[in-house]
Amino acid sequence: MDHIDRTMLELLQHDGRITISELSKRLALSRPSVSERMARLEERGVIEHYTARVAHAKVGLDILLFIQVSELKIPHLEFEHLIANEEAVLECHRVTGPINYLLKAAVPDMNGMRELIDRLIPYGTFNTSTVLTSPVAYRALLPRED
Repeated sequence: MDHIDRTMLELLQHDGRITISELSKRLALSRPSVSERMARLEERGVIEHYTARVAHAKVGLDILLFIQVSELKIPHLEFEHLIANEEAVLECHRVTGPINYLLKAAVPDMNGMRELIDRLIPYGTFNTSTVLTSPVAYRALLPRED
């Protein structure tokens, strides 16, 4: 991956709706060259997909939570299936150490948080933290320079 690919990744992560024409101008490449590079990055799995980042509070999900899950009472795969079907859970990561999973969830209010915890509590031990602020809510990912 060269400097142009890195710059393209940075531009796409800052504005996923940028046009091929605008990328072409900013990268000083022809539109076919830009399209070819994008296709290569997609084929190699560097670009997984394109999406919009939605502000959780703007869609009525005012409380953002991180939930540490430990001491599972059911098999891991069963828990993962359960969590995959839990709409409030935005992310689920199986992690090392005394914690089995780290979940990121968004709920509308304290009642929503209580309901989520009540649904999950039969399956393990949970430690919930409510997000107060997010000084770094998102950061563009770029390949390491060797």
